[in-house]
Amino acid sequence: MIAHIQTLYHFRELIGMWTFREIRVRYKQSMLGAAWAILQPLAQMVILTFVFSRIARIETDLPYPIFSYTALLPWTLFHTSISFGVNSLINNMNLVTKTYFPREVLPLGIIGAALFDFLISSTIFVLLMIYYQVPVTVHLLWIPLLLVIQIFLMLGVMLLGSALTVFFRDVRFVVPLGLQLWMYATPVIYPLSLVEENIPQLRTIYALNPMVGIVESYRNVILRGMPPNLTDLGIAAAVSIILFFAAYIIFKRLEVLFNDLI
Repeated sequence: MIAHIQTLYHFRELIGMWTFREIRVRYKQSMLGAAWAILQPLAQMVILTFVFSRIARIETDLPYPIFSYTALLPWTLFHTSISFGVNSLINNMNLVTKTYFPREVLPLGIIGAALFDFLISSTIFVLLMIYYQVPVTVHLLWIPLLLVIQIFLMLGVMLLGSALTVFFRDVRFVVPLGLQLWMYATPVIYPLSLVEENIPQLRTIYALNPMVGIVESYRNVILRGMPPNLTDLGIAAAVSIILFFAAYIIFKRLEVLFNDLI
């Protein structure tokens, strides 16, 4: 494991180059360019606010637009990374079969491009904080840690998914459905309190979804001005790190077979 990480460090410039390449390709010949990174979560926020605040009338302790957007930002980062990352090997089969480099460079570049979108879309969030007069507190210092935990989770899912896609192409069709179900199993469009009130017996099992602790922690430290629930965040961190190391080991063991199968 350490040897693989050291090798990957030597290819750090390639990771940067691949990240910039992903950003360029994603917005090539696009009229709005990087503005799409803002429009996508913003449009989702407007739709969710109309449906769940005005029609379904889900009650939250915060104004629904910023309540939903706080969760949509990390969820969009997660969704975009997984959607593109799972297909990163088979979409670049010419590179994989003809050039030597650590294959994990490809999903890492995807995450880098997704983080670029994340930073751009965060500008709207700053405006929402100003509009709703959300105070800036010391608990915002938790955000880098939350982001690191989420990156471990994304890498784990991407490495495992991209490796399996080489062997089973059906995985790329399963991923969109899986992400949609995963979103409903995460308190993005509804508050965590609904789960605690209606199905308290499943609360512990529900928290095994690492995105539960991550999303709710973002809301706590940004909107509520309080530290995250350390139990939920601890579970999210443990699941994310274990998944990452397990997926990385599997990915490196299967890497020698990629050339023959792709």
